Amino acid sequence: MERNPRSPLASQFAAKIVFAVIALLFASTQAARANADWTDAQWIWQAEDGPSNTWVAFRKTFDLDAVPEQVIAHIATDTKYWLWVNGELALFEGGLARGPAPGDGYFDEVNLRNHLQPGENTVAILVWYWGKTAKTHESSGQGGLLFSADLGKTKLRSDESWKLTVHPSYDPASEGLHRSNNRPNAMDVKYDARLALGDWTDSAWYLPGYNDSAWQAATPKGPAYSDPYGDLFKRPIPQWTDYGHVDYLSLKIGDEFITLPYTNNTEETVTLSGRLPHNQQITPFMTVDSPAGKTIEIGMENPFNLIDAQYTTRDGIQSFETYSWMNGHFVEYQIPPGVEVQELKYRWTAYDEITGTFESNDPFFTRLWWMAANTLQICARDSFMDCPDRERGLWIGDVADQTGPVFYTLNEPSRLLLKKGIENTFAYQSGDIIQGLAPGFGDYRGKSSELCAQSLQYIEQGIWRYYFHTGDRETLAYAYPFIDRYLKLWKMEENGLPEERRGYARWVDWGLNPDHQPTHIAWYYMALNSAVKIARELGIEDNIPFYQERIKSIQENYTKVYWRDGYYGSEGKTKEERVSALTVLTGLASPDQYDALLENVLLSEYNASPHMEWIVLEAIMLTGNYEAGLERMRTRHEDQVRDPDLTTLYERYANDTRPRGTYNHAWNAPNYVLSHYIAGIVPEEVAWKTYSVRPNLAHLTHLKQIVPSVQGDITVDIEAVKKTYTLDLISPEGTTALIGIPKANVTPTTITANGQVIWKDGKAKKSKTKISHQGEDQKYHHFQVPPGTYKIIAK
Repeated sequence: MERNPRSPLASQFAAKIVFAVIALLFASTQAARANADWTDAQWIWQAEDGPSNTWVAFRKTFDLDAVPEQVIAHIATDTKYWLWVNGELALFEGGLARGPAPGDGYFDEVNLRNHLQPGENTVAILVWYWGKTAKTHESSGQGGLLFSADLGKTKLRSDESWKLTVHPSYDPASEGLHRSNNRPNAMDVKYDARLALGDWTDSAWYLPGYNDSAWQAATPKGPAYSDPYGDLFKRPIPQWTDYGHVDYLSLKIGDEFITLPYTNNTEETVTLSGRLPHNQQITPFMTVDSPAGKTIEIGMENPFNLIDAQYTTRDGIQSFETYSWMNGHFVEYQIPPGVEVQELKYRWTAYDEITGTFESNDPFFTRLWWMAANTLQICARDSFMDCPDRERGLWIGDVADQTGPVFYTLNEPSRLLLKKGIENTFAYQSGDIIQGLAPGFGDYRGKSSELCAQSLQYIEQGIWRYYFHTGDRETLAYAYPFIDRYLKLWKMEENGLPEERRGYARWVDWGLNPDHQPTHIAWYYMALNSAVKIARELGIEDNIPFYQERIKSIQENYTKVYWRDGYYGSEGKTKEERVSALTVLTGLASPDQYDALLENVLLSEYNASPHMEWIVLEAIMLTGNYEAGLERMRTRHEDQVRDPDLTTLYERYANDTRPRGTYNHAWNAPNYVLSHYIAGIVPEEVAWKTYSVRPNLAHLTHLKQIVPSVQGDITVDIEAVKKTYTLDLISPEGTTALIGIPKANVTPTTITANGQVIWKDGKAKKSKTKISHQGEDQKYHHFQVPPGTYKIIAK
């Protein structure tokens, strides 16, 4: 596979010039290496390179005269690791799935300062080597640990002085039945406590004073940057938030609630179920008193969870935590006869916190937005992914669906995760194709993993939208040459429309009756328009005529070919709503067609899966039919919102006769549409420097939203009752807010801000607030508002 430049520090436009490419690759490598001092550090492992699914315990004891003010350790592994310093757990699950670029890996920076002490110190690391390439991880083919830390006079480096042992309790034959390249990289954990190294006891192998004399010396495998480990790039995203061990909301056996301790005095294995607050990424923990040789199975109620654990007991009181995270709403422990359960907990680790909020007087939409937010959060880890159970893949169409909701829901860590997804995707691009999945396997079923609809969608709704919300020009510049080359792969036909590319599959949506060709062409049209915006933003004019020529050709011919007297679609195909929705989004449909589109498809057809349902909802909103859009949203999600045991959103809707799929798929239509169109909070300038608040409340009378923008939190609280419209606004520094007082909610004679009249009887009034009246139109009275805290009342 061709090795693409990765450095965000250099312009990717130089990719057109051979010498510049060489210079850029050199700069990229030097930038990666400058982030850490690996002098004298060696990759270490056992003498054998693997095998796959191996857990290796490392120890190093050293002395310190004094603890320096700052101690940053640099740690790289293939694949994951857990770190203890002087017996304290310093980091739970370090390391990122490999693949910033083909053949390369990441390293972590970990501050050890608060864990060290004068005198003797012990660092212990448990490394889990996956040893397989699938989805979002590219194995180096060799397990390894690389460690470097400057401790004042002491330089701590990984080398042959470290001790190691393959942890005997972890069975490498635990891969389960789901190990194809189309399933998660992580594997089940099969642990035999009779072979343990004192884990979770006062004599554990990771504690100071443990006798490791029988362990072997580590085998050096080569210095940093050596094959097969490749270059090392600093971890671009934060570590997970570790909430520690937490009690379950409740414990049940069958329909009966229980308390601990509990002893299974029956002759059968029983299922003890622990309820989580909502669908979460968790690792189960337990303490039991048991005879040796009992097997406890641990899993989830989630039917698509492919990560389980199996624990075989030793004799006596013992604890265990499976380190391979799983997800669901209930953790299920299979307790054999004769086992006493003393303690059950779980550890919730999450990538980013849900800092955005949405509340309304209609509890249905409040809960629906919350479920969409949970779905977004649980689909974030090493990358944004399609789902946290069945695949965990960085499918760029799923990321495109996630990108809009991210900016209303999550914070800076998730913006960094979007950036990482863009960099990973293009580092693994095969030739001029924008692949649908990276890194993982570049070829899928003998073809590149190009899903044309997703590749095109990603240009507008993944890359451009990321830039517009963040202002990250370097990442936009990095992506643009790949976008340009991909768009130029498409050929035009005699009818003035693009020839449809097929990719490895002609997939556009999981829903019913997809109409492939006009869908692909509409996405291509949207991508061309995005390329114009990107090129202009970057000051690259040369390619714009090419895009504009094709834009004009599609504008002139799309309706001729696909207008079917009331809706858009292919001749002879089943009538469906997605193509028509795309024509509204792209502007290919004219406003005089809106009524027909609403009647014939947008409000009457239900073929879309959640992947494209948000496009249908957005199209309805763009026609100005906000109440109808909310009603369709309610219809589509009614069964999910009413289910008290469900806290995330399904992959398919109830009207689809096929299996529903995962109940936590990365498609968050309600979150984006409610925030963008009903709350009406929209960025109007790059990086939210100017944003608008122009609500369309429909039947709602109260709405509150917090938007975690790059400029800071924007808080909007609206009350529309008794001929009075009240807007409480907290607008962060560095922004300008464009406020619209909706005429649908109030016909004002007076508008005040913080008690001062700013408009009365059709005329603007001067005030100390510095709010300026910007005129009115059929829908709103418009005001420009500087940063600050305001209560605006229209009566």
